[in-house]
Amino acid sequence: MRFSIVFDNYKANENLESFWGFGCIINDNFLFDTGSNGRALIRNISKMGFDIKKLEYLFISHPHWDHIGGIDSVVDVNRNLTMFLPDSLSALYIRDLKKLSREVKVINEYPTKLFDNFYSTGVMHPIGEQSLVIDEGEFSIVITGCAHPGVVNIVKRAIEMLNKPVLYALGGFHLFRSNEEEIARVINELKNLGVEYVTPTHCSGDLAIEMFKEAYSENYIPGGVGRIIEF
Repeated sequence: MRFSIVFDNYKANENLESFWGFGCIINDNFLFDTGSNGRALIRNISKMGFDIKKLEYLFISHPHWDHIGGIDSVVDVNRNLTMFLPDSLSALYIRDLKKLSREVKVINEYPTKLFDNFYSTGVMHPIGEQSLVIDEGEFSIVITGCAHPGVVNIVKRAIEMLNKPVLYALGGFHLFRSNEEEIARVINELKNLGVEYVTPTHCSGDLAIEMFKEAYSENYIPGGVGRIIEF
């Protein structure tokens, strides 16, 4: 499994553009979120060697601007996508996206198998956010957009869904407004749940990233736009 971060407010590659938001291509054909700036997203994707026309799936975690801002730019190039959209997205926007894609699947509160070994946690609150769960046989991987429902709650949901440990969590952990005590509690809970590898980025915040780096040591995997993670 390969995760290529194509949009992030942190930088791993100085040749790419960085703005607030998150987007990640999984393998070569699955785009998770679209960041806040579609033109920058398209340029980053191209510079990282991907062909937007070869994308088959688009997964949107939640309806905030910094995760849906690039949708229009993506569908301008590729209208042959299957989209997995949370029901928290505007019904009118969902209606329009049905005209601009191959297929739209609206995800509600229930955990859902998307295809093969890809699952949605179902829409969790507050905000109305879904996260991606990838079944890797002995373990699973969780990808979060912003983790508004709490990254610990998301991991717990993933464990309950597939009855197997979550080995790796990647994405925004939404801890940029949290204090040291709150972040330490999240780290301890994730470790107790069996999460062995982490990539906190986007809205995780500088303090949280440093604390995760210290707590996880060599099992901390940096994020940032341009980062390619093989797992």
